[in-house]
Amino acid sequence: MAYDDPRLVDLYDGDNPDGDDHAFYRGLAESIDAHRILDLGCGTGMLTVTLATPDRTVVGVDPSEAMLAVARSRPGAERVHWVRGDSRQIHGGEFDLAVMTGNVAQHIQDTDWPQTLTDLRAALRAGGTLAFESRNPARRAWESWADQPVSERDTPHGRLREWMEAAEHPRQRIAMRFHNLFVETGEHVIEDMTLIFRGRDEIEVDLAAHGLVVDAVFGDWAGTPLHEGDPVMVFRAHAA
Repeated sequence: MAYDDPRLVDLYDGDNPDGDDHAFYRGLAESIDAHRILDLGCGTGMLTVTLATPDRTVVGVDPSEAMLAVARSRPGAERVHWVRGDSRQIHGGEFDLAVMTGNVAQHIQDTDWPQTLTDLRAALRAGGTLAFESRNPARRAWESWADQPVSERDTPHGRLREWMEAAEHPRQRIAMRFHNLFVETGEHVIEDMTLIFRGRDEIEVDLAAHGLVVDAVFGDWAGTPLHEGDPVMVFRAHAA
């Protein structure tokens, strides 16, 4: 899903507000004294601009022009270098910290995942930190998603009716279809995406194969070590 409809992108921040996840990444940047930061899959840039303090160089990369339009309009956006694209558009290395937030890692398809890890390793200085989160497949969260009822809400773009479909494919690859019906106009916007539910072991093997050594895996944003049933897996690794 590219998040290309400006009306739906306009609702994104309200549906995904700043929270403990953003606080975790800001705290991590402080704790390692990061001066060069890469935010891959930066979306609307809500977190990105808060990472861009005066003594830092921050790059935000995202494939959606509609998302980046919001990012560029934020206060402080001028402190960030915004790039449309994916990891292949990362130029220059020696980043102290690279992050993928908002479960971005799950949006990266299996065909692109090795290239993404290769590009992230190339972008980081030796010893640089990579941090990202991914939903824990042990919780099988997708099983409840398709059972959610149709909902309606008022938005700045009119009354919006929303529902979704989810189908499980082999290896916990979940195909999702989001329906967005603008009631007044009858316009029906459909957005498709596939979420990749990689397990901890799979991710650790993939990272190691690309020169990224896992230092810790947390099960929450407070830094508690991961337990089997935790809903989220937060990875912190370094470039070997």
